[in-house]
Amino acid sequence: MSLKSVFLSALRSITMPAVPLQTSRIHTSACWRKAEDRKEMLASLPAKDEGTVGEKTVDIDTLINRKAKFFPDASTANTLFNGIPFNELPICNIRVSPNNTIISVTDHKGVLRLIRSCGIEGFKNTRKGTNIAAQATAVTISGKAIELGWKTVRVKVRGLGPGRMSAIKGLQMGGLNIVSITDNTHVSFNPPRPRKQRSL
Repeated sequence: MSLKSVFLSALRSITMPAVPLQTSRIHTSACWRKAEDRKEMLASLPAKDEGTVGEKTVDIDTLINRKAKFFPDASTANTLFNGIPFNELPICNIRVSPNNTIISVTDHKGVLRLIRSCGIEGFKNTRKGTNIAAQATAVTISGKAIELGWKTVRVKVRGLGPGRMSAIKGLQMGGLNIVSITDNTHVSFNPPRPRKQRSL
């Protein structure tokens, strides 16, 4: 018996285990799996907001190109919204500061009917200045406005703070139909002299 025949008989006697067709013999390292897991996690995250939290940017050029009527003109005052002329709609005033948000609802003449702030809502100290507090206050006051029979309102926002956009969002969540949003933030052209620089 030659060496070649012994070798071939030995190979025939060894039984190879059957490999299932679905499994692959490619080895993946732990680092590769970690990178895939990270990609899946990043893909599942929500889109990152631009600017203030809860605030999205709107491209005004595309809105103008759509011929949408977003800016007032001479006939806006008499335009009907749910059967009410625009200049007779109730006004929701949102006064925003870094420390608090005060929301009041007046009729079209300016007579105060409802007022609510983050402090009245139960938020204390620094929590009054958060966007969550402003949203909760807006949801509450919109429920009270609906009880008075107001469904469609105009909104006027004044001041800078974290509750600007979230208060408007809260009014929508509470069930109010917002027709227009006006920014009445005061801009001083000769502001008072700033404080001297802090010495460290």
